[in-house]
Amino acid sequence: MKKKFSCVSWSMLLVAGSLGLKVGSQQEAGQTDKARFEMKTESGDYKYTNRLAAEKSPYLLQHAHNPVDWYPWGTEAFEKARRENKPIFLSIGYSTCHWCHVMERESFESPAIAKILNEHFVCIKVDREERPDVDRVYMTFVQATTGGGGWPMSVWLTPGLQPFMGGTYFPPEDRWGQIGFSKLLGRITDGWREDRQRILSTGSQIIEQLQEHTAREAAGSGSPDPSEIDNGYRQIKSLYEPEFGGFGGAPKFPRPVSLNLMLRYYARTGTQDALDMSLFTLRKMADGGMHDHLGGGFHRYSTDARWHVPHFEKMLYDQAQLVFSYLEAYQITRDERFADVARGILRYVQRDMMGSAGEFYSAEDADSPIPGNVEEHAEGAFYVWEQGEIEAALPKDQAEVFSYYYGVEKGGNVRSDPHNEFPKKNVLIISHTLEETSKHFETTERNVSRLLESARRTLFELRGKRPRPHLDDKTLTAWNGLMISAFARAHQVLGDAGFLAAATKSAGFIRDHLMDRKRDVLLRRYRAGSAAIDGYVDDYAFLIQGLIDLYEASFDIEQLNWAIALQARQDALFGDNEHGGYFSTTGSDPSVLLRMKEDYDGAEPSPNSVSALNLVRLAQMTDRAEYRERAVKAFSAFSARLENAPSAMPQMLVALDFHLSKPRQIVIAGQPAEPGTAALLRVVHQRFIPNKILLLADGGPGQASLGRSLEFLKTVKPLGGKPTAYICENYVCQLPTPDPEQVAKLLAPKQ
Repeated sequence: MKKKFSCVSWSMLLVAGSLGLKVGSQQEAGQTDKARFEMKTESGDYKYTNRLAAEKSPYLLQHAHNPVDWYPWGTEAFEKARRENKPIFLSIGYSTCHWCHVMERESFESPAIAKILNEHFVCIKVDREERPDVDRVYMTFVQATTGGGGWPMSVWLTPGLQPFMGGTYFPPEDRWGQIGFSKLLGRITDGWREDRQRILSTGSQIIEQLQEHTAREAAGSGSPDPSEIDNGYRQIKSLYEPEFGGFGGAPKFPRPVSLNLMLRYYARTGTQDALDMSLFTLRKMADGGMHDHLGGGFHRYSTDARWHVPHFEKMLYDQAQLVFSYLEAYQITRDERFADVARGILRYVQRDMMGSAGEFYSAEDADSPIPGNVEEHAEGAFYVWEQGEIEAALPKDQAEVFSYYYGVEKGGNVRSDPHNEFPKKNVLIISHTLEETSKHFETTERNVSRLLESARRTLFELRGKRPRPHLDDKTLTAWNGLMISAFARAHQVLGDAGFLAAATKSAGFIRDHLMDRKRDVLLRRYRAGSAAIDGYVDDYAFLIQGLIDLYEASFDIEQLNWAIALQARQDALFGDNEHGGYFSTTGSDPSVLLRMKEDYDGAEPSPNSVSALNLVRLAQMTDRAEYRERAVKAFSAFSARLENAPSAMPQMLVALDFHLSKPRQIVIAGQPAEPGTAALLRVVHQRFIPNKILLLADGGPGQASLGRSLEFLKTVKPLGGKPTAYICENYVCQLPTPDPEQVAKLLAPKQ
């Protein structure tokens, strides 16, 4: 879920009342559809097996042995609902969702609740990560009718797929001021029996209203305005929390898109506050318990204001975006701590979230089996420590230093634990600096660093013997695109060839396994040897971004050419030629009732924001007017959102900043393997220059390909046989130079 109790409460009863749902007793349920269940009570592993057993999604497979007669989203379920004139119960979640697991254990594994569901509803389970199009439609309904949303999402639909009731997590019985799930099912059952026509009519009206709303939002108009960037900065600044960093109160999410804008605002205006807030936030996140101090990487969010107690799931998209944030902080400050955090994220991904063929996996669960009691699962069980465990694992001097530095306490260091999840447990958080620790133990900082490094290594190995969290090992094209960008950029900034190899291998995996060449479309998901589901706009946009970044890191012209080809397909499949911007879907699936444009930069950036930046970068790389025109129309399409709530689209403002600035074209003439070329590139990569493109004039096929669009590039060549840098604006170049020091001067910020 977005946060632990962002769930629907009694407000849903008001919705129920408005739809004519009456309070009444639950009807006695009949027998489930036995033909679809295998009863394995004597010798098999499972008592129930439903249709989800044939799916590939890890989330759906988690529910394959519930007594609920689940269907996947599809015509079989829809036809059954129409044939039997039953409402649909739609449950949407994902495999590493803590409260999805809770609702499964409490309700979906309950034979009594399953009996009600199977008799009175057609039950459909959807993985929101595989089918964001379905999730987006019904999340829009839930948010519109309740004011909130999250996962698991619970929605009741007519046989025509129109929603009439919705919420998120429901406890099995009345609890925490929420109606119990079984009671709610009874009320909906009674309402469907006694006032069905009113429910059908209301469902139809709801969809009509949502369709009208999305059509109005798709028809925005306006011109790009620099004041929107200023307003976006001011709105985000107003949310800043100065004690522990971050923007907003608990629960605190990293939201790297906000940091992207703040750092570019600093580069654009020299506003020191924009930089200071960003750097302080990044340092506090790195110190906090949301950061895995032993294994690298970041958890999803912090439940408290101090970044201390996280929601422990790890998502690929968070890792990818935070790499960018820490690399850019390193470029600005040259503080090695930022570089170390970025390296830690990437090494975690390579170790635990990357397959042998180069594919990146989606997530690791928040929950894991409790060591010594693997039948029970608990949130964070893999990560938390009791002080006695640390003392038993480390020499006395190491244990004392480690516990002081990371805030380990005998009774546990979790101050706020409303559900008693972490008794006597410690979530590692940097409580004292190296200087403070060295003074406390009357030793040197170097000695403290040595002791901590040894202790971390020992505890990491010990932790590795615990039962691991569930790994969602599906490969999503969109998230792999984000990770390709991260590895490519890390190669540039940190000079690690292994990072470039990882990015290149992932791109190759997508080309080989997630491109349907016969139809010339991307596919969204790969798992267990099977690729499926036509890609959505985020799959195209995020991969295009990754390929542009990969070209700038490797100068492999085929990566850029593929990005250009994919952009053409994205324009054809998803583009709104009338109003600008991109729809999330192609509109070809009649079961998806709304064709929407994503306009919020949240945990993931909006594909429209990423597309706008892709377009302005490709315009610079090719000098094609069509890219600039599409970018301007995208800004126009979201002009109302940018005017009224610019902080909702910080990544779109990043694209607008690029568009309104004078981006630099940096061309290096030389061979990639030459030391002189590498020396010039190091100067470029050391600096935070967000609004630039980087091209290689190698005298070969790459330069010839680029020269077909960029006339000036045809004549660019090394001077005096030495690799040479050309620093240009609007394709007008300053005097070329082979001297890295002169390049540094040319790239210095203008006063």
